Amino acid sequence: MAAAGQTRTVKARLITIAAGFAILAAALALSLAGGTTWAARILGWLDRLRALGALGWVIFVLLQTLVALIGFLPASLLGLAAGAVYGVALGFGLSGIGVLLGAGAAFSLARSALRPAIVRLVARRDGLRRFDAAIMRDGWRLVLLMRVSPVMPFSITSFALGLSGIGWRDYALGTLASLPALALYVTLGALGVQGITALRTGPAWVHLALIGAGLAATLVLTLRIGQLVARAVRIPG
Repeated sequence: MAAAGQTRTVKARLITIAAGFAILAAALALSLAGGTTWAARILGWLDRLRALGALGWVIFVLLQTLVALIGFLPASLLGLAAGAVYGVALGFGLSGIGVLLGAGAAFSLARSALRPAIVRLVARRDGLRRFDAAIMRDGWRLVLLMRVSPVMPFSITSFALGLSGIGWRDYALGTLASLPALALYVTLGALGVQGITALRTGPAWVHLALIGAGLAATLVLTLRIGQLVARAVRIPG
């Protein structure tokens, strides 16, 4: 059952990444087939959201917070949207704030509402007590591994860690590990919009090829960073 659940989660992550490329590819294909109509439409939608100014920032941060808290959408999908609407710097800032707020809210809810019952249960079971102690001993390294793992849903991980005995400091430090990957998703979104804009303004094909290469490189870098971080902080067995 656990293996099946992990397989489904990995597939969901891969689908999210593929969806980002599929959306861009569809937009490019439609733009080429029907002139610049579709490219202009997509850019128009993004411009309307961007035109909300500070109100749009607040709406986006609240949406990202809910996603990180409840998990009804992949957080990476909103990272792509953040880059598309606000660019790399502002998009990463808004998305990162939302992710951290959602992670903190999930941890606080689990810690305040459910942790007391877990403490009583752990006190009666030697195995659970040893497991909880191991989590506290490994601290931020364990949180970091869970955040970069492709089989650990963000919101579920936040609640699970809130039920454990791990402290706020270790939880916060480990959670920061999710931000480099988020930055790369935001970059993917920004590069996608650049490609659509390029079609609208009619540049040379070499420019589009460079944008496509940038998208591919960012995807590879996203996966590679997760592998390197996991290897660097691997907890001795």
